[in-house]
Formats: sequence, structure tokens, C-alpha cells
Amino acid sequence: MRIVALGAVAAGLLSLAACNNTPAENKADAIEQNAENAADTLEEQADNATTEATEDSLENQADATRAAGENAADALREGEGNVEGNTAGM
Repeated sequence: MRIVALGAVAAGLLSLAACNNTPAENKADAIEQNAENAADTLEEQADNATTEATEDSLENQADATRAAGENAADALREGEGNVEGNTAGM
């Protein structure tokens, strides 16, 4: 599963590199995609959970991961994020 996720991330990053996006936009897209992949993995784990409480917890973690990725990417795009490696505006 990790190999498939890493392959998807690599393919996504390569396709982004071919675009005429700014480096900040490319990084924001990568942040969102990585968060989405992590959230998808958590949801798959939730589907295999043995208790409803574990399933709910994993689904909540997936939602929080997805939201955090979107927020970090949006902050980077708007130039107001304190994202590691953010050199926008320097």
C-alpha cells in the first residue's frame, strides 16, 4: 500500500513539475496531495477496524489530516503560512 501511495505522490509531483505553476503553488499542491494520501490511508485502516470506536477515531483523524493539509496549502498560497521551507516573499 505504501508503495502505491508513494508512486501516486511521485506521479503527482512529476505532473506538477510540468506545469507553469509557481514554486509556492507546486509546494501547496504537494502538501494537499500528501495530506490526501495520508487521510486515504487512515480511512482504509478505519474500514478494517475491529471496533466502531476505533473506526470513528481513524475517520476523525483522516478528516483532521485532510483539513490540516488544505489549511497549510491555502496559507502557503496566500503567502501567510508559516510552512517549513516557505520562502515566498523573501
